[in-house]
Amino acid sequence: MIETLPAFEMTVAVAPGDIDELDHVNNVIYLRWVQDVAVAHWTSFAPAAELERLVWVVLRHEIDYKQPARLGDRIVARTWVGHATRVRFERHTELLREADGVLLAKALTIWCPLDRITGRPAAVGAEARARFSVAAAPDASER
Repeated sequence: MIETLPAFEMTVAVAPGDIDELDHVNNVIYLRWVQDVAVAHWTSFAPAAELERLVWVVLRHEIDYKQPARLGDRIVARTWVGHATRVRFERHTELLREADGVLLAKALTIWCPLDRITGRPAAVGAEARARFSVAAAPDASER
């Protein structure tokens, strides 16, 4: 059986500057939320030595937009790490409207850790990989 770790969640409020000419949240804002929740997850749980040693860069984003978010909405950003190697982390993110739990967008992002000093790819230690890496979505929900 594959062990799963709980998703990390944070809530954000849609701000007036997030709204585009179609009167809903601009696509770029969704990507900002994907990045913000990933960074919050890492900084909340990574060992101190890894926080000091590593910085992350995105290699690839895939995002599927399902429903629009609008001014006044509160958004739950959920993230978890799927497959992880020493230098590539597959991160999943769901953006849900807090009021009704409707899935607004989902993303798959490939992240690479870099050595903060050299700027070169750097291996994530086994302890950090064990804290973050899972092979299945939390709660095994169909989204």
